Amino acid sequence: MNVKSRIRMAAAVGAVAMGLSLFATPASADSETRQIVGVGSDTTQDVVNGLGEVILDPNGSPDNQLIQSYNATGTGSVTCRVGGSIARPNGSSAGIDALRNDLTNTSIDCVDFARSSRGPVDFTTTRLTWVPFAKDAVTVAVRSDSALNTPALNLTTAQLKLIYTCDPSLRVLNGVTLTPLLPQTGSGTRTFFLEKIGVTEAQIGSCVDGTVQEHNGLALDSAGDIAPYSIAQYIAQTGGVVPDRHGVTVLGKVNSVAPQNADGTLNVNFPYNRDVYNVVPTAKIDGGTTPDDADLKKAFVGGTSDVCLQTDVINAYGFGTIANCGDVSVKAER
Repeated sequence: MNVKSRIRMAAAVGAVAMGLSLFATPASADSETRQIVGVGSDTTQDVVNGLGEVILDPNGSPDNQLIQSYNATGTGSVTCRVGGSIARPNGSSAGIDALRNDLTNTSIDCVDFARSSRGPVDFTTTRLTWVPFAKDAVTVAVRSDSALNTPALNLTTAQLKLIYTCDPSLRVLNGVTLTPLLPQTGSGTRTFFLEKIGVTEAQIGSCVDGTVQEHNGLALDSAGDIAPYSIAQYIAQTGGVVPDRHGVTVLGKVNSVAPQNADGTLNVNFPYNRDVYNVVPTAKIDGGTTPDDADLKKAFVGGTSDVCLQTDVINAYGFGTIANCGDVSVKAER
């Protein structure tokens, strides 16, 4: 069975078992109808949507499902339980900032967790806890019909650093002038990728377009385009598990390591591999003076949490499972 059939079957079996659609979507376009609400990362929006469709609310109130997750992009704002609405957060940092604002601004009650494809960057407080739930990896994508892919793309970390600083020594590859792309500011994938290739925000070259929506292969519309891409998202898109936006892109190797195994699954040993997280308020899970949120803990905390038990769903969306799923040791401000 090819990988497309296998992934689609795995997702479909889980969906049929729960009486659900294969393409999981938020519970509502612009208003909150479930107990736990999340926003943020584009990378993990689909898998968290999928988890939201199979994890039941133990008391069936206000909905039979427990988790509601808003896509990073879409029409309309997010209507809060209390306090009106907020602009739809696009990316890990935007989602984390929305959660922080919810904790600071007592006039709103909107966000319970943030999806994040990056780890913390500010350790000035322990206000938030990064709870890992799956493994992803990031490589670079180019158009399959570009000379950049002849022979199949295989770049080193040193070459990627030259490309994204627009170094004159590597502005042309295989006779094609490179047009490097980066996800929008606030993207966890952007932060992670730049860290892995050793480039700071200040070092990004003037030839780089840094406004592209992440994991959208349709944005690669010229021969020289090259962009970081979540391998899990690519697997899910090309496998028919989520709406396909890979266009005609193909994934490249980095340091001669393939992004996918022979069976098409994620190579968890790819050089740029990462845990992905659901970020929650520390005070709501730590047993301290603030009452814990039982639903939040049940959903995310510990290896037997609702999310960690859904290994079939996690794998069906292209991600790898991890031994530290549900760990609560990483705490930070943002």
